[in-house]
Amino acid sequence: MDTENQLDKFGKFLVEHLRDKGIRKAEGLLIDEYKAPALLNLQADLYELSENQKELVKKTVTICIDSAIHDFLFALQEKADFENDIQIMVDGQNIVELSDGIHGEAYSDEGWYAKYSKYPEGS
Repeated sequence: MDTENQLDKFGKFLVEHLRDKGIRKAEGLLIDEYKAPALLNLQADLYELSENQKELVKKTVTICIDSAIHDFLFALQEKADFENDIQIMVDGQNIVELSDGIHGEAYSDEGWYAKYSKYPEGS
């Protein structure tokens, strides 16, 4: 498997299981979708928001998730550059070492968000 595929395999997993699930959870909360008792009060408060306010909440959540992913990947890059004591392996390869900047792989027209996310970057 070539480097591109290993990086993309990790990126697709990250986008599908972290980014998109987090954004989808926010969408569900905004439309009062969940029945869990711990979420009912929050959903009731969110339900009262205008559509513009709900879009602002969703955009805020997306930006926060994207920022956390970026910071996590940047920290992995720093670890790889110095101690290299925390690694993420895909098909036996350290994916951070396969990239010239793992924290930038998600962005651009060919980045992970564009390729794999159900939600456009910055939405």
